[in-house]
Amino acid sequence: MFVSFFPRPRLFFLSAFLWTVLAMTLWYVVGKDAGASIGLPPLPPGTTPRVDASYFWSGPFLWFDIYFAAAAGIFAAFWIVMAPHPWALWSILGSALIIFTNYIQVEASVAINNWYGPFYNLIQAALSRSSPVTLVEFYTKIGGLAGIVGVGVGVGVLTRFLASHYIFRWRTAMNSHYMAHWGRLRTTEGASQRVQDDTMRFASTIESLGINFIESVMTLVAFLPVLIRLSADVTELPLIGHVPYALVIAVVVWSIFGTGFLAFVGIRLPGLQFRNQRVEAAYRKELVHGEDSAKRAQPATVAELFSHIRRNYFRLYLNYVYFNVARLTYLQVDNIFPYVVLGPNIVAGKITLGSMNQILNAFLQVRTSMQFLVNSWTVIVELLSIYKRLRGLDASIQGERLPKIDRRFREDPFETPW
Repeated sequence: MFVSFFPRPRLFFLSAFLWTVLAMTLWYVVGKDAGASIGLPPLPPGTTPRVDASYFWSGPFLWFDIYFAAAAGIFAAFWIVMAPHPWALWSILGSALIIFTNYIQVEASVAINNWYGPFYNLIQAALSRSSPVTLVEFYTKIGGLAGIVGVGVGVGVLTRFLASHYIFRWRTAMNSHYMAHWGRLRTTEGASQRVQDDTMRFASTIESLGINFIESVMTLVAFLPVLIRLSADVTELPLIGHVPYALVIAVVVWSIFGTGFLAFVGIRLPGLQFRNQRVEAAYRKELVHGEDSAKRAQPATVAELFSHIRRNYFRLYLNYVYFNVARLTYLQVDNIFPYVVLGPNIVAGKITLGSMNQILNAFLQVRTSMQFLVNSWTVIVELLSIYKRLRGLDASIQGERLPKIDRRFREDPFETPW
């Protein structure tokens, strides 16, 4: 799965993590201010960034672009020289480019959040007639938002285009790798499906989850400081009272609770999804043989194989009932949770309409980032089942013992895994 596309995967991903930590540390220690040496200084303390499209070509933004390109280029050059790989340009530079475009989308969200405050304060002033507001001012604010959204949409489309090519290259690499060992793999249960279907689904699911995970981490990094700053206006939590950084504490505790709760509730689902792929593969294989031989795909055999499919699906549906009850209940409560947190401050009139909308949006962004597992759990379950199937192919290629789940269900696909 990974050897086919990345050079020395285990060492590669470890080095990528360490290099990212080092690059981020250097950025916040010395790098952020180093742009002044080439005429791209950071914003002075207390200065509010522009809330229009010019935000994306301001000095601090351009300096970060240069810094990111240099860090990615050094990392890619090291691996291309030290461990040449036919897919290195796509796996290393392609990954870096997708991460960068996701960063721009996150910055667009930050710019929109900065826009909320002045815009809703303008509306509040106009509705309360506390200060004069002209139509030109109103539409100028909306025009600023349109510019930010235009950049975000354009980069979003580019990201999806690049990601589509990226995942197909990864699927191509896996397909070539497995077909080069087809003589050994052909006797593996469901080998044709694993090579043809599972490689495609693995690459596309990894791409989807990977982009969402990267976006979640970047959003968290971008919006936590915003939430810390906004916590100055919110110092109390319901039933608890005064808490330092109340908004940050509330969102972290709530998100961790939701993630742990749903992970516990859905712990049985990956094994059921794996068994589902096995019984579907067995049914499809018999039908394919029936196309070439009249002795295969007899009614009794087909009926028995389909009964296995029905049994596993019904078990899967039953398990998803309580999982969906837990998940949907949590997400519905999650929608009103920020209002509960802000309740005492709203009633006491401690925050303005603009501040409230900024807080709600920043709170939503941080919550969504920290709830990555909550929102992606069903996709993760499917990915785990696909991984288990492809891991069986990798074990066959390397001459290793089949994974435990492949051995366990060889004779009885419905044996309980617990």
